Amino acid sequence: MPHAENVSRGCRTIALAATLLWSVTAAAQQEVPGAKDFPLIKRYEGSRLIGYDSRPFDTAKLIVGKLTLGDNGQPALDSVRQLEGRHTRLLYLAPQTRSSLEVFRNYENELLAKGFTVLFKCSGEEQCESVGAELHRVLYPPTKALQNNDLSKVALNVPAEPHYLAATLARPEGPVAVSLYVAVDRSTAFPETKDRVAVLLDVVEDRPMESKMVTVDAAKMAKDIAATGRVALYGLYFDTDKADLKPESAPSLAEIGKLLKAEPNLKVYIVGHTDNVGVFDYNMNLSQRRAKSVVDQLVQSHGISADRLRAAGAGMIAPVATNDDEAGRAKNRRVEIVKQ
Repeated sequence: MPHAENVSRGCRTIALAATLLWSVTAAAQQEVPGAKDFPLIKRYEGSRLIGYDSRPFDTAKLIVGKLTLGDNGQPALDSVRQLEGRHTRLLYLAPQTRSSLEVFRNYENELLAKGFTVLFKCSGEEQCESVGAELHRVLYPPTKALQNNDLSKVALNVPAEPHYLAATLARPEGPVAVSLYVAVDRSTAFPETKDRVAVLLDVVEDRPMESKMVTVDAAKMAKDIAATGRVALYGLYFDTDKADLKPESAPSLAEIGKLLKAEPNLKVYIVGHTDNVGVFDYNMNLSQRRAKSVVDQLVQSHGISADRLRAAGAGMIAPVATNDDEAGRAKNRRVEIVKQ
């Protein structure tokens, strides 16, 4: 039956999504050492936390609509939202005999009671198949930085009765986004997980990255450009998944303006770079738009002639560090000034 085969493939893909990014060290009969529930969201009563990871600043994908593929074979951008901030991932096993719908509804009600707004949800293999087909590639890209233990690998190995939702909450300290996937595991690899409901919960708190980069002054820029023809800048900040420069970018913009005023014959490319999270075409477009935002600010706010500047987007194709961890990805997200 072709449809059943497609559903099965979608479910297996969801299973990979749920298991490829876990950093857990607990034995099978214990909770993950040092793991804790996310303070805002209670666990389902009697559940056991078998997978946990928390990062002060990372990227994550939130599926907010039924996924369709564009002409380039990539998912439509309006159904996937890219997030940055503190990222917490939790994998639970619910008590025996509980249904996936019961557990899912409890979480949904808990989120609604806390004031969350549900952006998208689906239930059942057929409804969630488009989500499952892309969940691994889009929402949970595998990296070498995180590994699995045996129990977390099989907790959603053969999922059935799936339910998914994405929700957000506005707070004075910053918005929170939640991705929730609940399903029954039908695999027989571990009796402990067989026919048990597993809950995969991702929480992203929109908070700024702790700044570790020093703003490069005009003199240092001039020296680097004279020596290598280029200089990388990390003091230009953008809203998540947007090309809008944040106010804290002002000092770096002022130094670029100072450099260009001191060297009136210097013409430069302003080149945007991204990490490798997300699809190729989207990152190329985003890096181009961000570079243009820098050019526009230099022209409008610092009086630099537009014919001395040209915006270009390199996307993810010119990394300066590994993309396997957040430290490397932070170095790759940059703007460069390149001498024409």
